[in-house]
Amino acid sequence: MPELEFVRRAQSFGTRVAVTAEGHDHSYDSLLSVSEGIAAGLLDGSTDLDEERVAFLFAASFEYAAVQWGIWRAGGIAVPLSLFAADPELEHVITDAQVDRIIAPEDLLEKLRPLCDRLSKPLLSFSQISSQESVPLPELEDGRRAMILYTSGTTSKPKGVVSTHANIQAQITALVEAWGWRSEDSIPLFLPLHHVHGIVNVQSCALWSGAKVDCLGSFDAEAVLERVADKQYSVFMGVPTIYVKLIRSLEAADEKDRARYRDGFAHMRLMVSGSAALPASVHEQWTHLTGQKLLERYGMTEIGMAISNPLQGERRPGAVGMALPGVTVRLTSEAGDVIEGENEPGEIQVRGPAVFSEYWNKPDVTQASFVGGWFRTGDMAVLEDGYYRIMGRLSVDIIKSGGYKLSALEIEATLLTHPAIRECAVVGVPDDTWGESVAVAVVAHDGERIELPALKEWATERMSAYKIPKTLLLLDDLPKNAMGKVTKPAIQDLFD
Repeated sequence: MPELEFVRRAQSFGTRVAVTAEGHDHSYDSLLSVSEGIAAGLLDGSTDLDEERVAFLFAASFEYAAVQWGIWRAGGIAVPLSLFAADPELEHVITDAQVDRIIAPEDLLEKLRPLCDRLSKPLLSFSQISSQESVPLPELEDGRRAMILYTSGTTSKPKGVVSTHANIQAQITALVEAWGWRSEDSIPLFLPLHHVHGIVNVQSCALWSGAKVDCLGSFDAEAVLERVADKQYSVFMGVPTIYVKLIRSLEAADEKDRARYRDGFAHMRLMVSGSAALPASVHEQWTHLTGQKLLERYGMTEIGMAISNPLQGERRPGAVGMALPGVTVRLTSEAGDVIEGENEPGEIQVRGPAVFSEYWNKPDVTQASFVGGWFRTGDMAVLEDGYYRIMGRLSVDIIKSGGYKLSALEIEATLLTHPAIRECAVVGVPDDTWGESVAVAVVAHDGERIELPALKEWATERMSAYKIPKTLLLLDDLPKNAMGKVTKPAIQDLFD
């Protein structure tokens, strides 16, 4: 069998620039050549890694892409590690995935060495694993396991989500079709590369399409805005926090610079927000400042992207759109009945070729996560005029109060329209009368002071439909340490 599809496509792009990093351009030919050398180094005389788990820790870079492709081409399973993880988190991933080797750049070897020594795991540098030999690479079926990404672990220890090459290809092709990816595109990459957002939505979609990825390592608003002003990008993807930071920078810029930045954003054909709910107020503010309407979508580690606002057509603030090509979505009630109509909340369930194959070494959890071939996302949504609107996690964001199912995300979005509120968090707390009451923690803008009675009155006027709020708690009223920070025990007491 010939090479995997991503390799065949890269061969057709030849000398086109695939990755830009630290001022250097790297072509698709170079990516193919270097990844082949890495595959040869990993094989080290064997014919196939046979799904050996190989972990790697790199910032967004040419080396990251080359190592990922090299692991795949050698027949291994890629296990990306988080640059921000502490040793206990790294240890969990390495031991749970039964990783055999870890690859890192020279400047990160000392960070990893004590942990790898303690776990008796070989630690290799990029240069050590690279080979100049040309060796036969294994012939791989699309159904081979390709990658293990770890969930955020909101309800238990992070689980390893196993995706096959076919799963990843389905995730990529759905977005390439829906978002109109093309070889002329260029996109910045500053997102973490141990999540689907950075790995699939940005890097993999771009490289599948013959486009260019500009690796920035970390996000720097001023540096990004200057590149935008130079019209270096046609596509842009970020999380809501990124857009909030850019809004602050735009508002702080002088009139001349703001005009340059706005012109650069207007040049782009697509801007996407994801990985967290985008408040409608941020959506509208971004459009006002840049003229761009953000495209919001919905996905998760286990399924890639499943739902998206359209490339052409209405991008509705507060909604995530419709099912992507090749993805089937349904809502089900708590009783397990399929919801046929609109305006009735239910759990999102998904099926299709993009859905992951299994949780690593957790067959019982895998089985419990599916019903009749449908993956149970654990997220609640409602269908309104053909568009899905996410209400939140069933286990975390849905508050059951007085017989109502309240969305903490919706309450937070409304509170953020208060002129004095900079940040807020909403949770349910036990209540003998209501089952759960709504507790709100807010942080004020600099120079603002939020008084509890006034906030209660304001919230009651705007959110009477939520029976809100029985409880309002302000972070400013909680105990602080000598540095002026709210202590962890105080936050725990707030939600206990």
